[in-house]
Amino acid sequence: MTRLSMVGAIAVAAVCSGCGIKRVPGNILEKLPYEAKIELLEAENDLALAVDRVDEAKNEFERTRKQIRRAKERLDAAKSEVGRAEDDLSREVAELAVVEAEKRVEWLRASQRINGKEEDLADQNLDCAYTRYELARLNAARKAKLEGSEALDPEVFQGQVTSCEEDYAELKENLKESNAEAEQFRADWDQARAALAKKTFDARASPYVE
Repeated sequence: MTRLSMVGAIAVAAVCSGCGIKRVPGNILEKLPYEAKIELLEAENDLALAVDRVDEAKNEFERTRKQIRRAKERLDAAKSEVGRAEDDLSREVAELAVVEAEKRVEWLRASQRINGKEEDLADQNLDCAYTRYELARLNAARKAKLEGSEALDPEVFQGQVTSCEEDYAELKENLKESNAEAEQFRADWDQARAALAKKTFDARASPYVE
């Protein structure tokens, strides 16, 4: 992670420009001394990491979307094998493969629901990083006694940080229920995989088990 410059951090923060967060006017910070800008690096890095987290959440959502598509194709293929079975054992294996594929799709869909909430959490985290950045900028401006900074109320800037972080905590708490649901779907899939592996003697050699 490379550190953002002051200008770079402000540009990154522009993704939040429509979220109603109170900002320190740019004209107040025009004469911010170099030492004060250095003190803002931690808040800038926090903001950059939050941006990265949003990107990662979106990428994970896309990866899982592709996995679901492949899993559904696998399910269709497994279903077609049932009709092609030439004996009872082959049919039983094919039917177990269908169950395994169905459980895999269910688990991936549950995972995708989590991914959607993780995206929301990452977006909220970015908003919070932005509020902390604006609070840091205000504190730097007031410390440097820049003209106009005295008219900005620190309690307002601190208040938006607190409010945002409370909303973040609530979203994070709501995510726990989805995680528990996904874990159950994963357990069901593992059980189906084990049953199929047992019937095919060795999961590593089975064409049906991943």
